[in-house]
Amino acid sequence: MALFDHWDLSVREQLCLLGVPETNRSLLSRYRQGKPLINDRDKLERAAILLSIHKSPRLLFPHHRELAYSWMKTPNCALKESTPVNLIDVQGIMGLYILQTYLDRQLER
Repeated sequence: MALFDHWDLSVREQLCLLGVPETNRSLLSRYRQGKPLINDRDKLERAAILLSIHKSPRLLFPHHRELAYSWMKTPNCALKESTPVNLIDVQGIMGLYILQTYLDRQLER
């Protein structure tokens, strides 16, 4: 949940990244209270990918923490001027994989 705070995501965006319907806002409240993620492969996989995505901009911009944290909501020419959050909103879990692969390639440069 701290990650979502760093990224300054709206409740809707948080739910989207976790693959949770907008009608299940109570799930976010439970997570904020320290309850564990549901033992659901999709949720656990999304959480792992989100942590990986979080790590990459911090490695790419080690001296610019604000840039690393704002990366998820910043339009990106590699994403056809879409934001990473929007890509995930449109593509779902495939958007997460696309971002993870893109960032891994950027780190390899």
